[in-house]
Amino acid sequence: MQALIDEFPVIRDAFWLTIRLTLASGFMALVLGTILAAMRVSPLPVLRTIGTAYVNIVRNTPLTLVIVFCGLGLGLVLDVSFSTSLSTNYLWLSIIGLSAYTAAFVCEAIRAGINTVPVGQAEAARAIGLTFMQNLRLIVLPQALRSVVAPLGSILIALIKNTTVAAAIGVGEASLTMKTLFEAHGDAVVPIFFGFAVAFLVLTLPTGLLFTWLSKRLAVIR
Repeated sequence: MQALIDEFPVIRDAFWLTIRLTLASGFMALVLGTILAAMRVSPLPVLRTIGTAYVNIVRNTPLTLVIVFCGLGLGLVLDVSFSTSLSTNYLWLSIIGLSAYTAAFVCEAIRAGINTVPVGQAEAARAIGLTFMQNLRLIVLPQALRSVVAPLGSILIALIKNTTVAAAIGVGEASLTMKTLFEAHGDAVVPIFFGFAVAFLVLTLPTGLLFTWLSKRLAVIR
């Protein structure tokens, strides 16, 4: 327990980095996932094919491989750089990897929401002259997003836990910090482990409760 107290500033900074990773990746995944969902229901076959291929490939690729590709493939081979600071650069590369991976699941959740919107509403929108994008933006997506709040919450909780994979390219989030503390305080492995477990519960449980409440509050009544 003393080790947790002594290392509290380090643990606090690690979980703050985890929160930043989650928020940045979650926002980017929501934007990309919405675009992919629009592509998957597009009337253009080429867009549907691209969207389907992306989802099937990325969703069935281990997240570790995606993160390592971003760190080594983009960072070292292609020399993609967001900052002169190595740690900041790898942070953004890990955000790209987490966003690209999570977007595939967001896409499927939103597409499921789109399928719940009555076909008659889309047909009525087309009848009054709305284009596909106008129909999607004004009629379909507002209802679809409200109907998949709970699944999106589950994806966000999974994303919080998936941030630990960023340790594979040296991002100093919670799991990498826990490993470092294990090595520094070998006599306090159990308290450190349970301390980090409780901290993750503090992040995930309120998130689940919030999205459960939102899903009931925003439910579409048909």
